[in-house]
Amino acid sequence: MTGGKPDPHQDLADQTVVVIGASSGIGLETARQVRAAGGQVVMVGRDPQRLERAAAEIQPLSTASLDATDTGRLQRFFADLPAPVDHVISTAGGPSYAPLADMDLEQTGRHFGDRLAMTLGTAKYSRGKVRDAGTLLFIGGTGARRPSKGGTVASALTAALPALTASLALELAPVRVNLIAAGFVDTPLSASLLGDQLEARRAELRASLPIGRVVGPQDVAALALHIMRNEALTGATYDIDGGQQLVA
Repeated sequence: MTGGKPDPHQDLADQTVVVIGASSGIGLETARQVRAAGGQVVMVGRDPQRLERAAAEIQPLSTASLDATDTGRLQRFFADLPAPVDHVISTAGGPSYAPLADMDLEQTGRHFGDRLAMTLGTAKYSRGKVRDAGTLLFIGGTGARRPSKGGTVASALTAALPALTASLALELAPVRVNLIAAGFVDTPLSASLLGDQLEARRAELRASLPIGRVVGPQDVAALALHIMRNEALTGATYDIDGGQQLVA
């Protein structure tokens, strides 16, 4: 407090945020920004070693190593949360690209089902754990809105998540449910997908995007915190792509 007024840099003080996918990328940066704003974090990640390294930096309330697509384990995690939390953000999951001719239908069906089950499981099992007017926040994408060869499954998920978010916002009210749809974000996941094409992609985006730079995890995390703070936001999809859709 300064002069009797809340410190704007500590406006998440006394709030707790569960971050699923917290060991790297957008999830880790969200955890950093929550801590910088005075909040506490519960960190969830699939890889125990990466989660341990991230936790050494963040100093969370607690950590949990689990695969969020394992809905039984996800249920137990939320059941074991010791107290109500203010916000839950899930950054887990990645895109799946394959042309139809090369598609493994069993693997593709598993990916599609896992992504929907993870989203629905997070919503279902966090009920009663998120305070009224708190936030349930998911991360999706914008890139697959434009049809492309090999993008069939990614396009279907991209279309499904906004509708799912809007319906969940009605079912879970007064908890608020929102979706962040990101374009290319310069994260370790992007690096693993692009390999030696990463630097060329960065250069292309710097030259073409209206913002003149590549979107980073800090940009997405800042939007996530804004949605947590603004209690008038629910049922909506918020694009963050640096104008990528305008020039694609």
